[in-house]
Amino acid sequence: MSDSPQPPDSRLLTIIATYNEQENLPGLVEQLQGLIPDMQILVIDDNSPDGTGTWCREREAKDASFQCIHRAGKLGLGSATVEGFRFALDRDFDLIATMDADFSHAPASLCKMVDTMLEEANHDIGIAIGSRYVEGGAIEGWPFFRHLSSRLVNGFARLFLRLPTHDNSGAFRVYRRAALETIEVDRIQAGGYAYLEEILWRLHRQGVKMLELPITFVDRTKGASKTSLPMGVQVFWHLLKIAVGLVR
Repeated sequence: MSDSPQPPDSRLLTIIATYNEQENLPGLVEQLQGLIPDMQILVIDDNSPDGTGTWCREREAKDASFQCIHRAGKLGLGSATVEGFRFALDRDFDLIATMDADFSHAPASLCKMVDTMLEEANHDIGIAIGSRYVEGGAIEGWPFFRHLSSRLVNGFARLFLRLPTHDNSGAFRVYRRAALETIEVDRIQAGGYAYLEEILWRLHRQGVKMLELPITFVDRTKGASKTSLPMGVQVFWHLLKIAVGLVR
């Protein structure tokens, strides 16, 4: 974000869902706070056994702009993000960002996304998506199988959910409060990664305008990936349920 005074509708909360991100989270928080000092950060930790939750408790004790919701177990990205949405809406945040904890989403790109949402010409944009699949977007460090599976998921979502966006499975987004208020976030049924496509489907049905901004996605260098073949199958199954009308 720029150093110029921000408009009154710019209160920003960044939601970061974590599970075993002790190696990445401290550095990410420091970078984000250095770039966007007025931002609030909410971590939602699913009882990480690597000490992520312990670090969050220590950070909370000395940093008023940092909070953490500690959950009892590994309940999934979708339910964590919905819990973050509730937190943001209850506290009247104007912009709600979501991003991964592993530096695959560059903090500098978040600044650009937020600045874009704050431009007067974009006041009617309900969500900015950090997109790997528009001109200028890229992915670094993925094996062929991940490229293929991601393309299949995104193509399926575009075709069967009639989404206008190209990157429907990425978690790097900035939502406007007014956009989230057009849907009932508690109705989101996907507990895992399929929430990413489901919420775009719900927003699109409400006529929310979406903007894709190119990013370079860099695969994690520390920690273990949370994606797996069973998770991919679960995503396809949930999207199929949406497509045939079993999700309302």
